[in-house]
Amino acid sequence: MGRPRKFEVEQVLEAARDQFWEKGYAATSLDDLMRATGLGKGSLYAAFGDKHQLFLAVLDAYAARRLEVLRAALGGDAKAIDRLRNLFQAAARPPEATLGDTRGCFLVNSAAELASHDPEVQKRARETFAALEDLFVELLEQARAEGDLGPDADVRELGRLLLAVHQGMEFLAKTGLEREAIERIGEAALEKLLGAAPACREAKGRRRQT
Repeated sequence: MGRPRKFEVEQVLEAARDQFWEKGYAATSLDDLMRATGLGKGSLYAAFGDKHQLFLAVLDAYAARRLEVLRAALGGDAKAIDRLRNLFQAAARPPEATLGDTRGCFLVNSAAELASHDPEVQKRARETFAALEDLFVELLEQARAEGDLGPDADVRELGRLLLAVHQGMEFLAKTGLEREAIERIGEAALEKLLGAAPACREAKGRRRQT
């Protein structure tokens, strides 16, 4: 059997991803992958090589999609600092379709399981998180140029901190922590790192006046 066509490859990668995501790399057997993908051993090996190469292909596809989603979330015509704030507000409100999904981030799970002894997984995790950090830094540079951050703001340091907070909020959302608590975490982090949003500053000003 020849290599599957492109759309079939994507379907196979998604099925394999869900299997790895559910059980982890080590606990996922070849039989599990055959059942999940509907392909026989020969077809899987012909298309992807061994289990490890299939896993790396799955990880690459997941990382590319994660970057694509974050780029889209940070896009638009609004001011850069408002796009950043909107992203963190959205992180506290996961889509209804994902509620109850406690699997966590596939990339983080994979790195936790394998990065210490699998250089290929470690490399992919580092590259992906570096790319995510770069997206935050790009928005922070725009915010600085637009006058919403001080001219001396260290956008690289801020980008790393925002990445850490964003990843942490996503993790906490998966644990079932109340949305209100996650929202407060995001608001507090953004106020400390980027300064209070205009509405927050106005509210504080009114409280001081009263």
